Amino acid sequence: MTEVSKEIIDKVLEAIEVAKATGKIKKGTNEVTKALERGTAKLVAVAKDASPAEIVMHIPLLSEEKGVPCVTVPTKEELGASTGIAVSTASAAITVEGESKKLIAEINDAVSVKKAPKKEEAAPEEEAKPEEKKEAKKETAPKVGKGQQSSSEAETKEEAKPEEKKEAKKEKAE
Repeated sequence: MTEVSKEIIDKVLEAIEVAKATGKIKKGTNEVTKALERGTAKLVAVAKDASPAEIVMHIPLLSEEKGVPCVTVPTKEELGASTGIAVSTASAAITVEGESKKLIAEINDAVSVKKAPKKEEAAPEEEAKPEEKKEAKKETAPKVGKGQQSSSEAETKEEAKPEEKKEAKKEKAE
């Protein structure tokens, strides 16, 4: 999320209004978060005066991770008005552009978004990790509490019991 000019903020609010009429938008932090996680968000706007700030703190990070432009607008009231609701909203997202495609393209050009590496690129590193985990599990012994025995100890004792019984019977017979 970068600081942008008043002109870009106006374009963002206009794009939300146009998308409301001709496309689809999501209003509110929960819906915006879902849209980002599902990969349907095309543009995200967050109100700077959201209180407490923790409510919307994760949205810029998630936007950057998903490669979606995220713009900060000055007030919740402006954002709520552009979404067409009578109350303020801390965040909004455009999911289907409609006729706002050109505006969103202009906003994308003005706001540079670093795209996160795709999962395919990160996969080779992740493939080696499960093998390391398996080896680590083999090396570490399971934790056994006082008065308890591990499954391997229990098996050896069960195997030893029949032999002990035979020896005890022999001793009694003699």
